[in-house]
Amino acid sequence: MTPYASKPWLAHYASGHEATISRQYPDALSLFRAAVARAPQNKALLYFDGALTYAELDQQSDALACAWLERGPGRGDRIAIYLQNVPQFVITLVAAWKIGATAVPVNPMNRARELRVLLADSGARVLVCHGTLYEDVVRPLLAEEALVDVHVMTTSALEYQTRDDPRLFASMTRPAVHENAEDFGAAIAAHRGQTPPAITPGGDDLAMLVYTSGTTGVPKGAMNTHGNVAFNAQVYRDWVGLREGAPILGVAPLFHITGLVGHVGAAFICAAPLILAFRFEPGVILDAIAEYKPEFTIGAITVFIALMNDARATREHFASMRRIYSGGAPIPPSVIEAFRARFGHYIHNGYGLTETNSPTHVVPVGRDAPVDPASGTLSIGVPAFNVESYIGDDTGQPLAPGEVGEIISRGPMVVPGYWNKPQESAKAIVDGFFRTGDVGFMDEQGWFYLVDRKKDMINAGGYKVWPREVEDVLYTHPAVREAAVVGVPDSYRGETVKAVVSLKPQTSATPEELVEYCKARMAAYKYPRIVAILDELPKTVTGKILRRELRG
Repeated sequence: MTPYASKPWLAHYASGHEATISRQYPDALSLFRAAVARAPQNKALLYFDGALTYAELDQQSDALACAWLERGPGRGDRIAIYLQNVPQFVITLVAAWKIGATAVPVNPMNRARELRVLLADSGARVLVCHGTLYEDVVRPLLAEEALVDVHVMTTSALEYQTRDDPRLFASMTRPAVHENAEDFGAAIAAHRGQTPPAITPGGDDLAMLVYTSGTTGVPKGAMNTHGNVAFNAQVYRDWVGLREGAPILGVAPLFHITGLVGHVGAAFICAAPLILAFRFEPGVILDAIAEYKPEFTIGAITVFIALMNDARATREHFASMRRIYSGGAPIPPSVIEAFRARFGHYIHNGYGLTETNSPTHVVPVGRDAPVDPASGTLSIGVPAFNVESYIGDDTGQPLAPGEVGEIISRGPMVVPGYWNKPQESAKAIVDGFFRTGDVGFMDEQGWFYLVDRKKDMINAGGYKVWPREVEDVLYTHPAVREAAVVGVPDSYRGETVKAVVSLKPQTSATPEELVEYCKARMAAYKYPRIVAILDELPKTVTGKILRRELRG
């Protein structure tokens, strides 16, 4: 079931690009090699005052690949990347592909318990990490012999640049040699000029083992294939309309699927520079935009809220931008309009998951996503080319337009399953259709809308309350910067609605005022009975608000 059949403009857009799919780039490494071949002197990575061309990135990843082959890891092995947004991340990723290995991106916020679980589950042979993480997390694991079969390499965020921005690096020093670990830069220097035996991965070979965030339980490793990654890199290029060589701003963490495909994959397919800045800090990002003038970025809506609420941000900062997209979390329509009013740019919505290598649904360039008049929900877009998507009931059967159910999708970006979890894989992916666990609906014109996660639905006295709807109302209050709504136990109603908000600078609001504001704008069973105000809402490093931490 797909809206293409009944919507000619969508069908035309989809069929117009089908000839380029996967046959041009059957694997992710080919994206990179093609960029090196046609534009070796193009900048590949921009990092503060440092830069690497595509030729230099090719040479350094060659040297790192040779270092690993000398030490044993090779085709079919896993290489864990425990780094922030630094050039070493991309060098490691490409080097892993060059030896036929699978990259395992690891959230740099993970601590020893979490790292131990991911390394054990993936069976990683190599771990590349920051020296700071080595001292705080990895060294204790080595001491207890939890990483006996893992070759550890360390590096520093201060490498590949000399600016040493104090907003990020004030307390950081260049690394010493770490006992029981190899220096990343020394390994490259020792093998400079060497090239590994040529390997071309197959489309079904694993490019990355990307673990789900774990916000709903034990993380699962999504088996992202080379074909998956190559396909969705083309979705970014062709659907979003990215230009050859045009800089891309890397605001999403590279360990996250958005950063991996929407930043790295998109840069490779366009032979474009990827602008990195260690981690998100609004002032640093604004400076990077002014210096390098990116044309495209995609990130969580919290990134754009933070930039919009930074007094230093001006329209001139965003003058170079041609495309701004957001995904990973629902977007309140009021935020989209406030951003456009301030900076003159419309934030296009996109929707996807780790298991779909980023987007399955995208708002086409030049279109404003419709807002559902009944719920006030902003559309997540329409299916990208070669995607079949529909709304299903609990048994997976299609529902009619307007009916609320689970978003279910099939296409070349859907992973084959979860690493070493056949039962979970069989439950989540049926006949190639991935059951997302996200609740939404499709309108008569074929636009899709995300309502919420199934698990987040609140049952208040028998009435269903979707947190997203309450959050959208809160975002229209002039003082609210961020909002999250959860269900909490209630002796009378079973559950009741609780809202947790942070406020914009130089504004004020009381919990009572916010309760009354919502009460005047929604049904009696929906408005929050409890409102808490925090300076900052807890988030994952990707910018998703952690509702589970707000239920206490």
